[in-house]
This record gives sequence, C-alpha cells and structure tokens, in this order.
Amino acid sequence: MADKKSSPATQEQKNELVFTKKNYQLLLISIGIVVLGFILMMGADGDIYDTRRTLIAPMVVLLGFSFGVYAILKK
Repeated sequence: MADKKSSPATQEQKNELVFTKKNYQLLLISIGIVVLGFILMMGADGDIYDTRRTLIAPMVVLLGFSFGVYAILKK
C-alpha cells in the first residue's frame, strides 16, 4: 500500500488562514462604529424622540453592520 503523503500545495492550503490581518482590522473598525451608534442612542437627559436617537444613531449602527459584512467578504 502506497504512503499517502500530502503535497506541498495541500499543506499550504491547510496553513492558509481565511481572514487576513486587514480583515480583522476592518472588523474591529466596524465593531467600533456599532458601539458608537449605541452610545449615540444612550442619554440620561433630553427628549427620547430626539433626531440623534431616532434617526442618526440607527443609521450609524446599520453602517457599522454593513461595514462588518464588507470586512468579512473582502478577499
């Protein structure tokens, strides 16, 4: 029975990571954007129906999530 040794190309594929350093940096940036959006939604005083809380903050959170999807799909 012949020995099944893996070729160098197969070993290289096993060692190759799915995400690069750039992907992780972009993911951290997207997490920061989402956290910023939630911070904008918080507040101890002021009107609860403020433009910042009802319009700007949710848009920032959605931007952060979409940036996170981009960071994951970036090749």
